[in-house]
Amino acid sequence: MGGFLALSGACFALLVVLQSVTCVISLRAHRFRIVDQVWGSGLALVSILCALIGTGDLPRRILLAIVVTVWGARLTAHIARRARGTDEDPRYAELVAGKSAAAAAGAVFGIQCVAQWFISLPIQVAACSGPPSGLAWLIVSAGGAVAVAGMVVESIADRQLKAFKADHDIHGCIMDQGLWGWSRHPNYFGDALVWVGVYLVAVAVWPGPLTVLSPAAMVWFLVVATGARRLERHLASRPGYAAYQERTSFFVPRPPDRSRITRPTPKS
Repeated sequence: MGGFLALSGACFALLVVLQSVTCVISLRAHRFRIVDQVWGSGLALVSILCALIGTGDLPRRILLAIVVTVWGARLTAHIARRARGTDEDPRYAELVAGKSAAAAAGAVFGIQCVAQWFISLPIQVAACSGPPSGLAWLIVSAGGAVAVAGMVVESIADRQLKAFKADHDIHGCIMDQGLWGWSRHPNYFGDALVWVGVYLVAVAVWPGPLTVLSPAAMVWFLVVATGARRLERHLASRPGYAAYQERTSFFVPRPPDRSRITRPTPKS
């Protein structure tokens, strides 16, 4: 327990420093959406720290560091490219409206710091627990495979959406091609798979199962708090979106209901 508390404290301190620096940069730039760019990188840094100073099973420490670092680096680069030249995210404008600078910083950067620490608990616990025995390695292997599959799904979905936006008037067309024809939020679904996979790697050795609330919280963020449900409220008024909702799964991919497929006429 002492080793875990020391490691967890070090992870939290790392995140406090990261979010404090990001807060200063964001306040100077008057752009709170910069915080999105350190979500993945912060979790990646935690996984690297756990691999370096953790005292638990080395193969799992390395596996989680590689998976989360690759995931975090890609996500950070993707969000940075997407945010270039854009205005403040309406979600953050709404969140900080009427708040003082200190209250706004706490609402954005403080909450994300705590969220990153909590989401990363499976990584921290795995870094302090012993090696799996017997068939438990099958759970570790399954977790690694699920996490990699999630990264592939998320990456493909982001690339497909980027290509679609480059070739279409996004205000007059609905993206329902590729993975987006099977799920309205395949990028979020892929992200959820990554963290379910991370949990499976941790769950193979006690007390890994106790961290189940961490992947549950990540899925809640992706579906309810800051992800799919919130995004759909912004998209609800877009022409053709209601029909898209009827024929396409909300989150978990499944074949579309082709009997409901219609093509809205793009605006000129």
